[in-house]
Amino acid sequence: MNLIRERALPMNRKEFLAGLASLVPGTMLIPGTALADVGDDAKYTANEITQAGADFFGITTEAMAKAVQHVFADLGEPDAYIKGDEGSGAFVVGLRYGSGYLVRKTRDPRMVYWRGPSVGFDVGGNASKCFTLCYNLREDRRLFQRFPGVEGSFYFVAGLGVNYQRSGGVTLAPIRTGVGFRAGANVHYQAYSDRRDWFPL
Repeated sequence: MNLIRERALPMNRKEFLAGLASLVPGTMLIPGTALADVGDDAKYTANEITQAGADFFGITTEAMAKAVQHVFADLGEPDAYIKGDEGSGAFVVGLRYGSGYLVRKTRDPRMVYWRGPSVGFDVGGNASKCFTLCYNLREDRRLFQRFPGVEGSFYFVAGLGVNYQRSGGVTLAPIRTGVGFRAGANVHYQAYSDRRDWFPL
């Protein structure tokens, strides 16, 4: 009888993560891909976004679904979203400030802030909730930049205002309640950061 001896070889990080994932029921790992890499690319389905948005705004899933379907038809599935509150005021030239949480599937929510000027024929102020879908984010740091509005991208669907912002390969789709419609149509750009900054530009 021949006995075959196998020498245990040290595992690299990728092999270790793959073995660890195999111990968790329902976990699938793409061959040759680290677990952390899969998490960074994890996307949200339309149903997940509809439910999260409806709960956040306190509206029916049917109303939220109409706005979500519109955005998904244009941009597909997001890899993150931001939920928060904002306030704005305007007298022809206005300002907007907001704060909320960046939510991703495999990371803890992270506090983020945004601000930006608006230009338009508006007088007054308003406060609203904002639920922003994030596309091609990949890394949190890619959010912290200025995002100009995409011309002609404003929509008003089921009482929710939606517009697109794009910079550096990242696209954002803020969805606001009807009370935020006026100012939402006029934002020139928004700057996002990981700390509060009152300087509007």
